[in-house]
Amino acid sequence: MIIKGKNIKTAYFIGIKGVGMTMLAQFLVESGVKITGSDIPEKFMTDQVLKREKIKVRAPFAVDNIPAQVDLIVHSSAFSPKNNVEMKYLEQKKRLLGKCQLNLSYAEALGAVFSQYYGLAVCGSHGKTTTSAWLGFVLDRAGLKPNVLVGARVPQFKGSALKGASRYFVAETDEYQNKLQYFFPTGVVLNNIDYDHPDFFKTRKDYFQVFAAFVKKIPAKGFLAVNADDPLALKAAARCRGRVITYSLKNKKADYGATDFSVKNGRQHFLVWEKGKSLGSFSIRLAGEHNIANALAVIATAKRLKLDLAVIKKYLTAFGGTERRLQVLGKYKGALIVDDYAHHPTEIRATLAGLRKFYPQRRIVTVFHPHTFSRTKAFLADFAASFSGTDELLVLDIYGSAREKQGGVSSQKLIALMGKHSPHLNIKHLPLLDLAADYLAANVKANDIVLLMGAGDVFRIGEKLLHPKK
Repeated sequence: MIIKGKNIKTAYFIGIKGVGMTMLAQFLVESGVKITGSDIPEKFMTDQVLKREKIKVRAPFAVDNIPAQVDLIVHSSAFSPKNNVEMKYLEQKKRLLGKCQLNLSYAEALGAVFSQYYGLAVCGSHGKTTTSAWLGFVLDRAGLKPNVLVGARVPQFKGSALKGASRYFVAETDEYQNKLQYFFPTGVVLNNIDYDHPDFFKTRKDYFQVFAAFVKKIPAKGFLAVNADDPLALKAAARCRGRVITYSLKNKKADYGATDFSVKNGRQHFLVWEKGKSLGSFSIRLAGEHNIANALAVIATAKRLKLDLAVIKKYLTAFGGTERRLQVLGKYKGALIVDDYAHHPTEIRATLAGLRKFYPQRRIVTVFHPHTFSRTKAFLADFAASFSGTDELLVLDIYGSAREKQGGVSSQKLIALMGKHSPHLNIKHLPLLDLAADYLAANVKANDIVLLMGAGDVFRIGEKLLHPKK
């Protein structure tokens, strides 16, 4: 594997258990690179992928973990010399100077790989994981043999990456910390622009500018598939030098649209239109109108790549989703346990609305794990107004980030506001995962939907209920 002009045969990953780090490690292993890495001892959802790829992970972090000779070191953005002993050692001692050819952040390394290909970047505030996996799945099953990297495990990939033989490279690209600056795409899917990550982007303008600058990098021969229902996404699209393709659930002037939504037998059904011409009826296995929009993004991109419509339709339906996106974990005492990564007010409302359409007669019990103090504080009022779609709400203590200043807001303050917005909603503060699991074990009823929601480790409640002996 050539990265920044260097032939990479060995690589070492600091913080390898992170989802993005694991997907890149998986891709490089399948490209013939020998990978080792380090992280904390705790169990991660990525452990099974690392084990399957036979990647040796050393824990905990320690200076002795670092190989004496290695071609590339990749470090997670979660760590720095201030909070990681390995990175501090590398900075102070320069031990690998002359031996390590490259020492890159995760985003720099991924961008360097991606930009060598016909890069198809999926970005936006919401839906990029599902859309990138879905697009990669359709292209792969259609025989285009793409390379694919997704920020979550995709069961149909048996991991979060696919190593293909073609020049196509589909990647989920993240705006946080302006990681988009490292990517040079040929095609871009832009789902939406909805202010987030207030710990890094101090203003909404700062946040918008990252997407606008990214769109501006699309070459004249490239293209942008953009959600015409999102005003800011359309505003950014004006910067595109290539072809702009629009999709919409509301705007009849968009290139691709959808109408006649219905839910039947566990699937969403809808008609798809291309410039006013019907492309027929489509069905998908994923819940929520937001996933109809994601499906349109996949259709628009696949059509741009000249895939046959019948093939697109077949594999659009066959896609089963990714982990942590309305993922059914199993049944407990007759209740369905569902896990979802939603951690922004917009995502929460969309997830609950989609779940309610699929299960209109069932009681929904939501366990919400607020993610980061900065986000909770910045969107406190919006969070408080986002849970009208649930019947009961359990709120855990905030899952903080090591990168941010702790405090300034609390789950108790959030709950107080929630009570004002939804006075009839049964809300409980259960600070710890174990307390929430115990409460559910004692109170869950057959036919309930238990929704575990958040970007932290709220999914572990499902593990405790479904696999208590592990």
